[in-house]
Amino acid sequence: MGSTAGRHNYTSTDRPGVLSSGTKSVHGQAGKGSLLVLDGRALDGECLALALADHELGMEIAAMGSIDEWRVKKGSVPRLAAILFNLGGRKVTDHGIADEIRHISSEFKSVPVVILADTEDLAHILTALECGARGYIPTSVGIDVCVEAINLAAAGGIFVTASSVLCMRHLIGSDSRDTQPLKGMFTLRQAEVAQALRRGKANKIIAYELNLRESTVKVHIRNIMKKLKATNRTEVAYKVNDLFARMKSS
Repeated sequence: MGSTAGRHNYTSTDRPGVLSSGTKSVHGQAGKGSLLVLDGRALDGECLALALADHELGMEIAAMGSIDEWRVKKGSVPRLAAILFNLGGRKVTDHGIADEIRHISSEFKSVPVVILADTEDLAHILTALECGARGYIPTSVGIDVCVEAINLAAAGGIFVTASSVLCMRHLIGSDSRDTQPLKGMFTLRQAEVAQALRRGKANKIIAYELNLRESTVKVHIRNIMKKLKATNRTEVAYKVNDLFARMKSS
């Protein structure tokens, strides 16, 4: 197995029970920098690293369980060209994940961070990008797409799947139409919050979807209630619905 790892230009860590192929560059790939695969699950990280090397990623690969492990062993690996943070079944919205992405992106400012995750939820993709990630790869794509995405990020681009881009376009157009009847009365943010109230969404959901603090959402709701002369959010929803009904009938 040691020779196989060497042929694949793969550098493993010294985790217990994991075979290490050493840290020397193979086939001159070190000049192109290295990819750091971050995955706390040793087997998944090792398999992913080998698969990427098998598909000619074009750079040396080091699989490690954490940034702390990288700090200890960074002297044995060529300069970083990119970081692939494999979330697996975890979500960007899970506790601490967004903060971790933000921290890694901040610490490695000149190195693009790409997220690999099972979910293709648009909200998670946007959150990852807002936290500083330079790409989001769903595990539904093939290994060849994964390789292209990493190389694109290393070259300075940002990768998201075509389906995600189309979804964003649809949402932008939809939001624009949905808030149109409210523009004369509210600011853009207030109109978005009013539309969310019309759909019966809770403050936490509104805050998450609009990337606002929950306290800010409450301030917007109070201002909306004043403008509509409503006494509660149910009355707000009723009056906003009435605005839309009148817009359609006119």
